[in-house]
Amino acid sequence: MTSSSVPKAQRSFEKVNEIVRKYEAKQSALIPILQEVQEEYRYLPEEILTYVATALDISPATVYGVATFYAQFSLDPKGKYVISVCDGTACHVRNSSPVLNAIKKKVNLPDGKKTTDDLRFTIQTVSCLGACGLAPVVVINEKVYGQMTPEAIELILDQLMKEEGDN
Repeated sequence: MTSSSVPKAQRSFEKVNEIVRKYEAKQSALIPILQEVQEEYRYLPEEILTYVATALDISPATVYGVATFYAQFSLDPKGKYVISVCDGTACHVRNSSPVLNAIKKKVNLPDGKKTTDDLRFTIQTVSCLGACGLAPVVVINEKVYGQMTPEAIELILDQLMKEEGDN
């Protein structure tokens, strides 16, 4: 059977199996296993957490506890582009709020939501990105953009959307 003829759900468990096998199904490898699963799916789906627990012969509660304890893990789907907007003191006083509002408007993200319905963009505010001299700072998928303005971030987002083929 070719990969394209295997149902998508079954393919996803095949990938999880590869990750678990890579770590020899060791319980002590739970965190790196979850990191790789999240890298693959951009979050930790509940059914995958249960599957990992079974594969490692540990309780689902233990796996869930680890997944919810560490801030690096997300139980909610994240977009292809994760946009972090710094709202620390330096960024805040240099007007990070208008930049955040421009991002939300540009990607059409309603209040109260963090991820667009099409799973293209996730917007999060963070307390500090450690680049105060570049304030206000935005990070998109680990690429740092300093001295942001609403106009500058719109140009960056336009470029991302153009690369995606819809502007």
